[in-house]
Amino acid sequence: MIEFFEKNFFYLENSILLKLQESLKKGYQRAIRTNTLKIESSKLKEKLEKKGFLLEEVPWFRDAFFVKSEKSLGKTLEHFLGYFFAQDASSLLPVLVLDPKPGEIILDLCAAPGAKTTQMAQMMKNQGIIFANEPKRKRIAILKGNLQRCAVLNTVLTNFDGRLFFKTGLKFDKILIDAPCSGSGTFISNPSILLSLEEGLIKKLVHLQKTILNSAFSCLKKGGTIVYSTCSLDPRENEEVIDWAIKKLPLKIEEIRIKGINFHPGILGYQGKTFSSEIRKCARIYPFDYQTEGFFVCKLSF
Repeated sequence: MIEFFEKNFFYLENSILLKLQESLKKGYQRAIRTNTLKIESSKLKEKLEKKGFLLEEVPWFRDAFFVKSEKSLGKTLEHFLGYFFAQDASSLLPVLVLDPKPGEIILDLCAAPGAKTTQMAQMMKNQGIIFANEPKRKRIAILKGNLQRCAVLNTVLTNFDGRLFFKTGLKFDKILIDAPCSGSGTFISNPSILLSLEEGLIKKLVHLQKTILNSAFSCLKKGGTIVYSTCSLDPRENEEVIDWAIKKLPLKIEEIRIKGINFHPGILGYQGKTFSSEIRKCARIYPFDYQTEGFFVCKLSF
């Protein structure tokens, strides 16, 4: 097993590799987020516990719960009614860092299937405007269905290549880039992902990520915020992209502090490459921290 992890996570320290292996043995913590546009968390918890589900509040988001029971949530009436969204607990973080407010104009550049879009809408109380962009037409239907199920009313759906979105001429207060990535941090919930981490794919993704981030900057209002995130652990998709961005664009990395969760700082280099010391302000979550998927988050201000 160690050889398998070394092959896929060669850029991490041995101590981290060992902890990643242990996290896979311990298993994955499922989570759900209450859709407060339809129901209060206390009422949802009561309904689901009556059906035999054991729920424990996620420390960094009061309207989310770890699901401790093995029963399926997908077939419950509460799911069909849009009372909750099944969402990994660490994937709540990008929107928490973005901190969307009622009345703001926000771009979710890579929106499907809609977990983060619906999270933004509930934090905005359905006020303001979210442009939920999904470049793949086949995924628009999934996004649309989730927005309707969750009673999201403040969202406009768009179908642009994120690399070219700047051509719309639209400007935003805040932009979320939950970038297309290798997904290497999701191995705890989907171990088969480790079989698809090819070198050629990573290089293509890095180019795509940089181009999308460059496009997003052109859509940002002065004084605005971009949050860049991936569910990858690879520094090439994360710290290297951000290091490129702050050297090419007039963007500044901001400190990230979220109550209830501890982050690992960004990696300052790997295999002879050295990044700006500012990269330390980026935030990493490893699967062994909370038995969730791994995530990388960076907050950039203009």
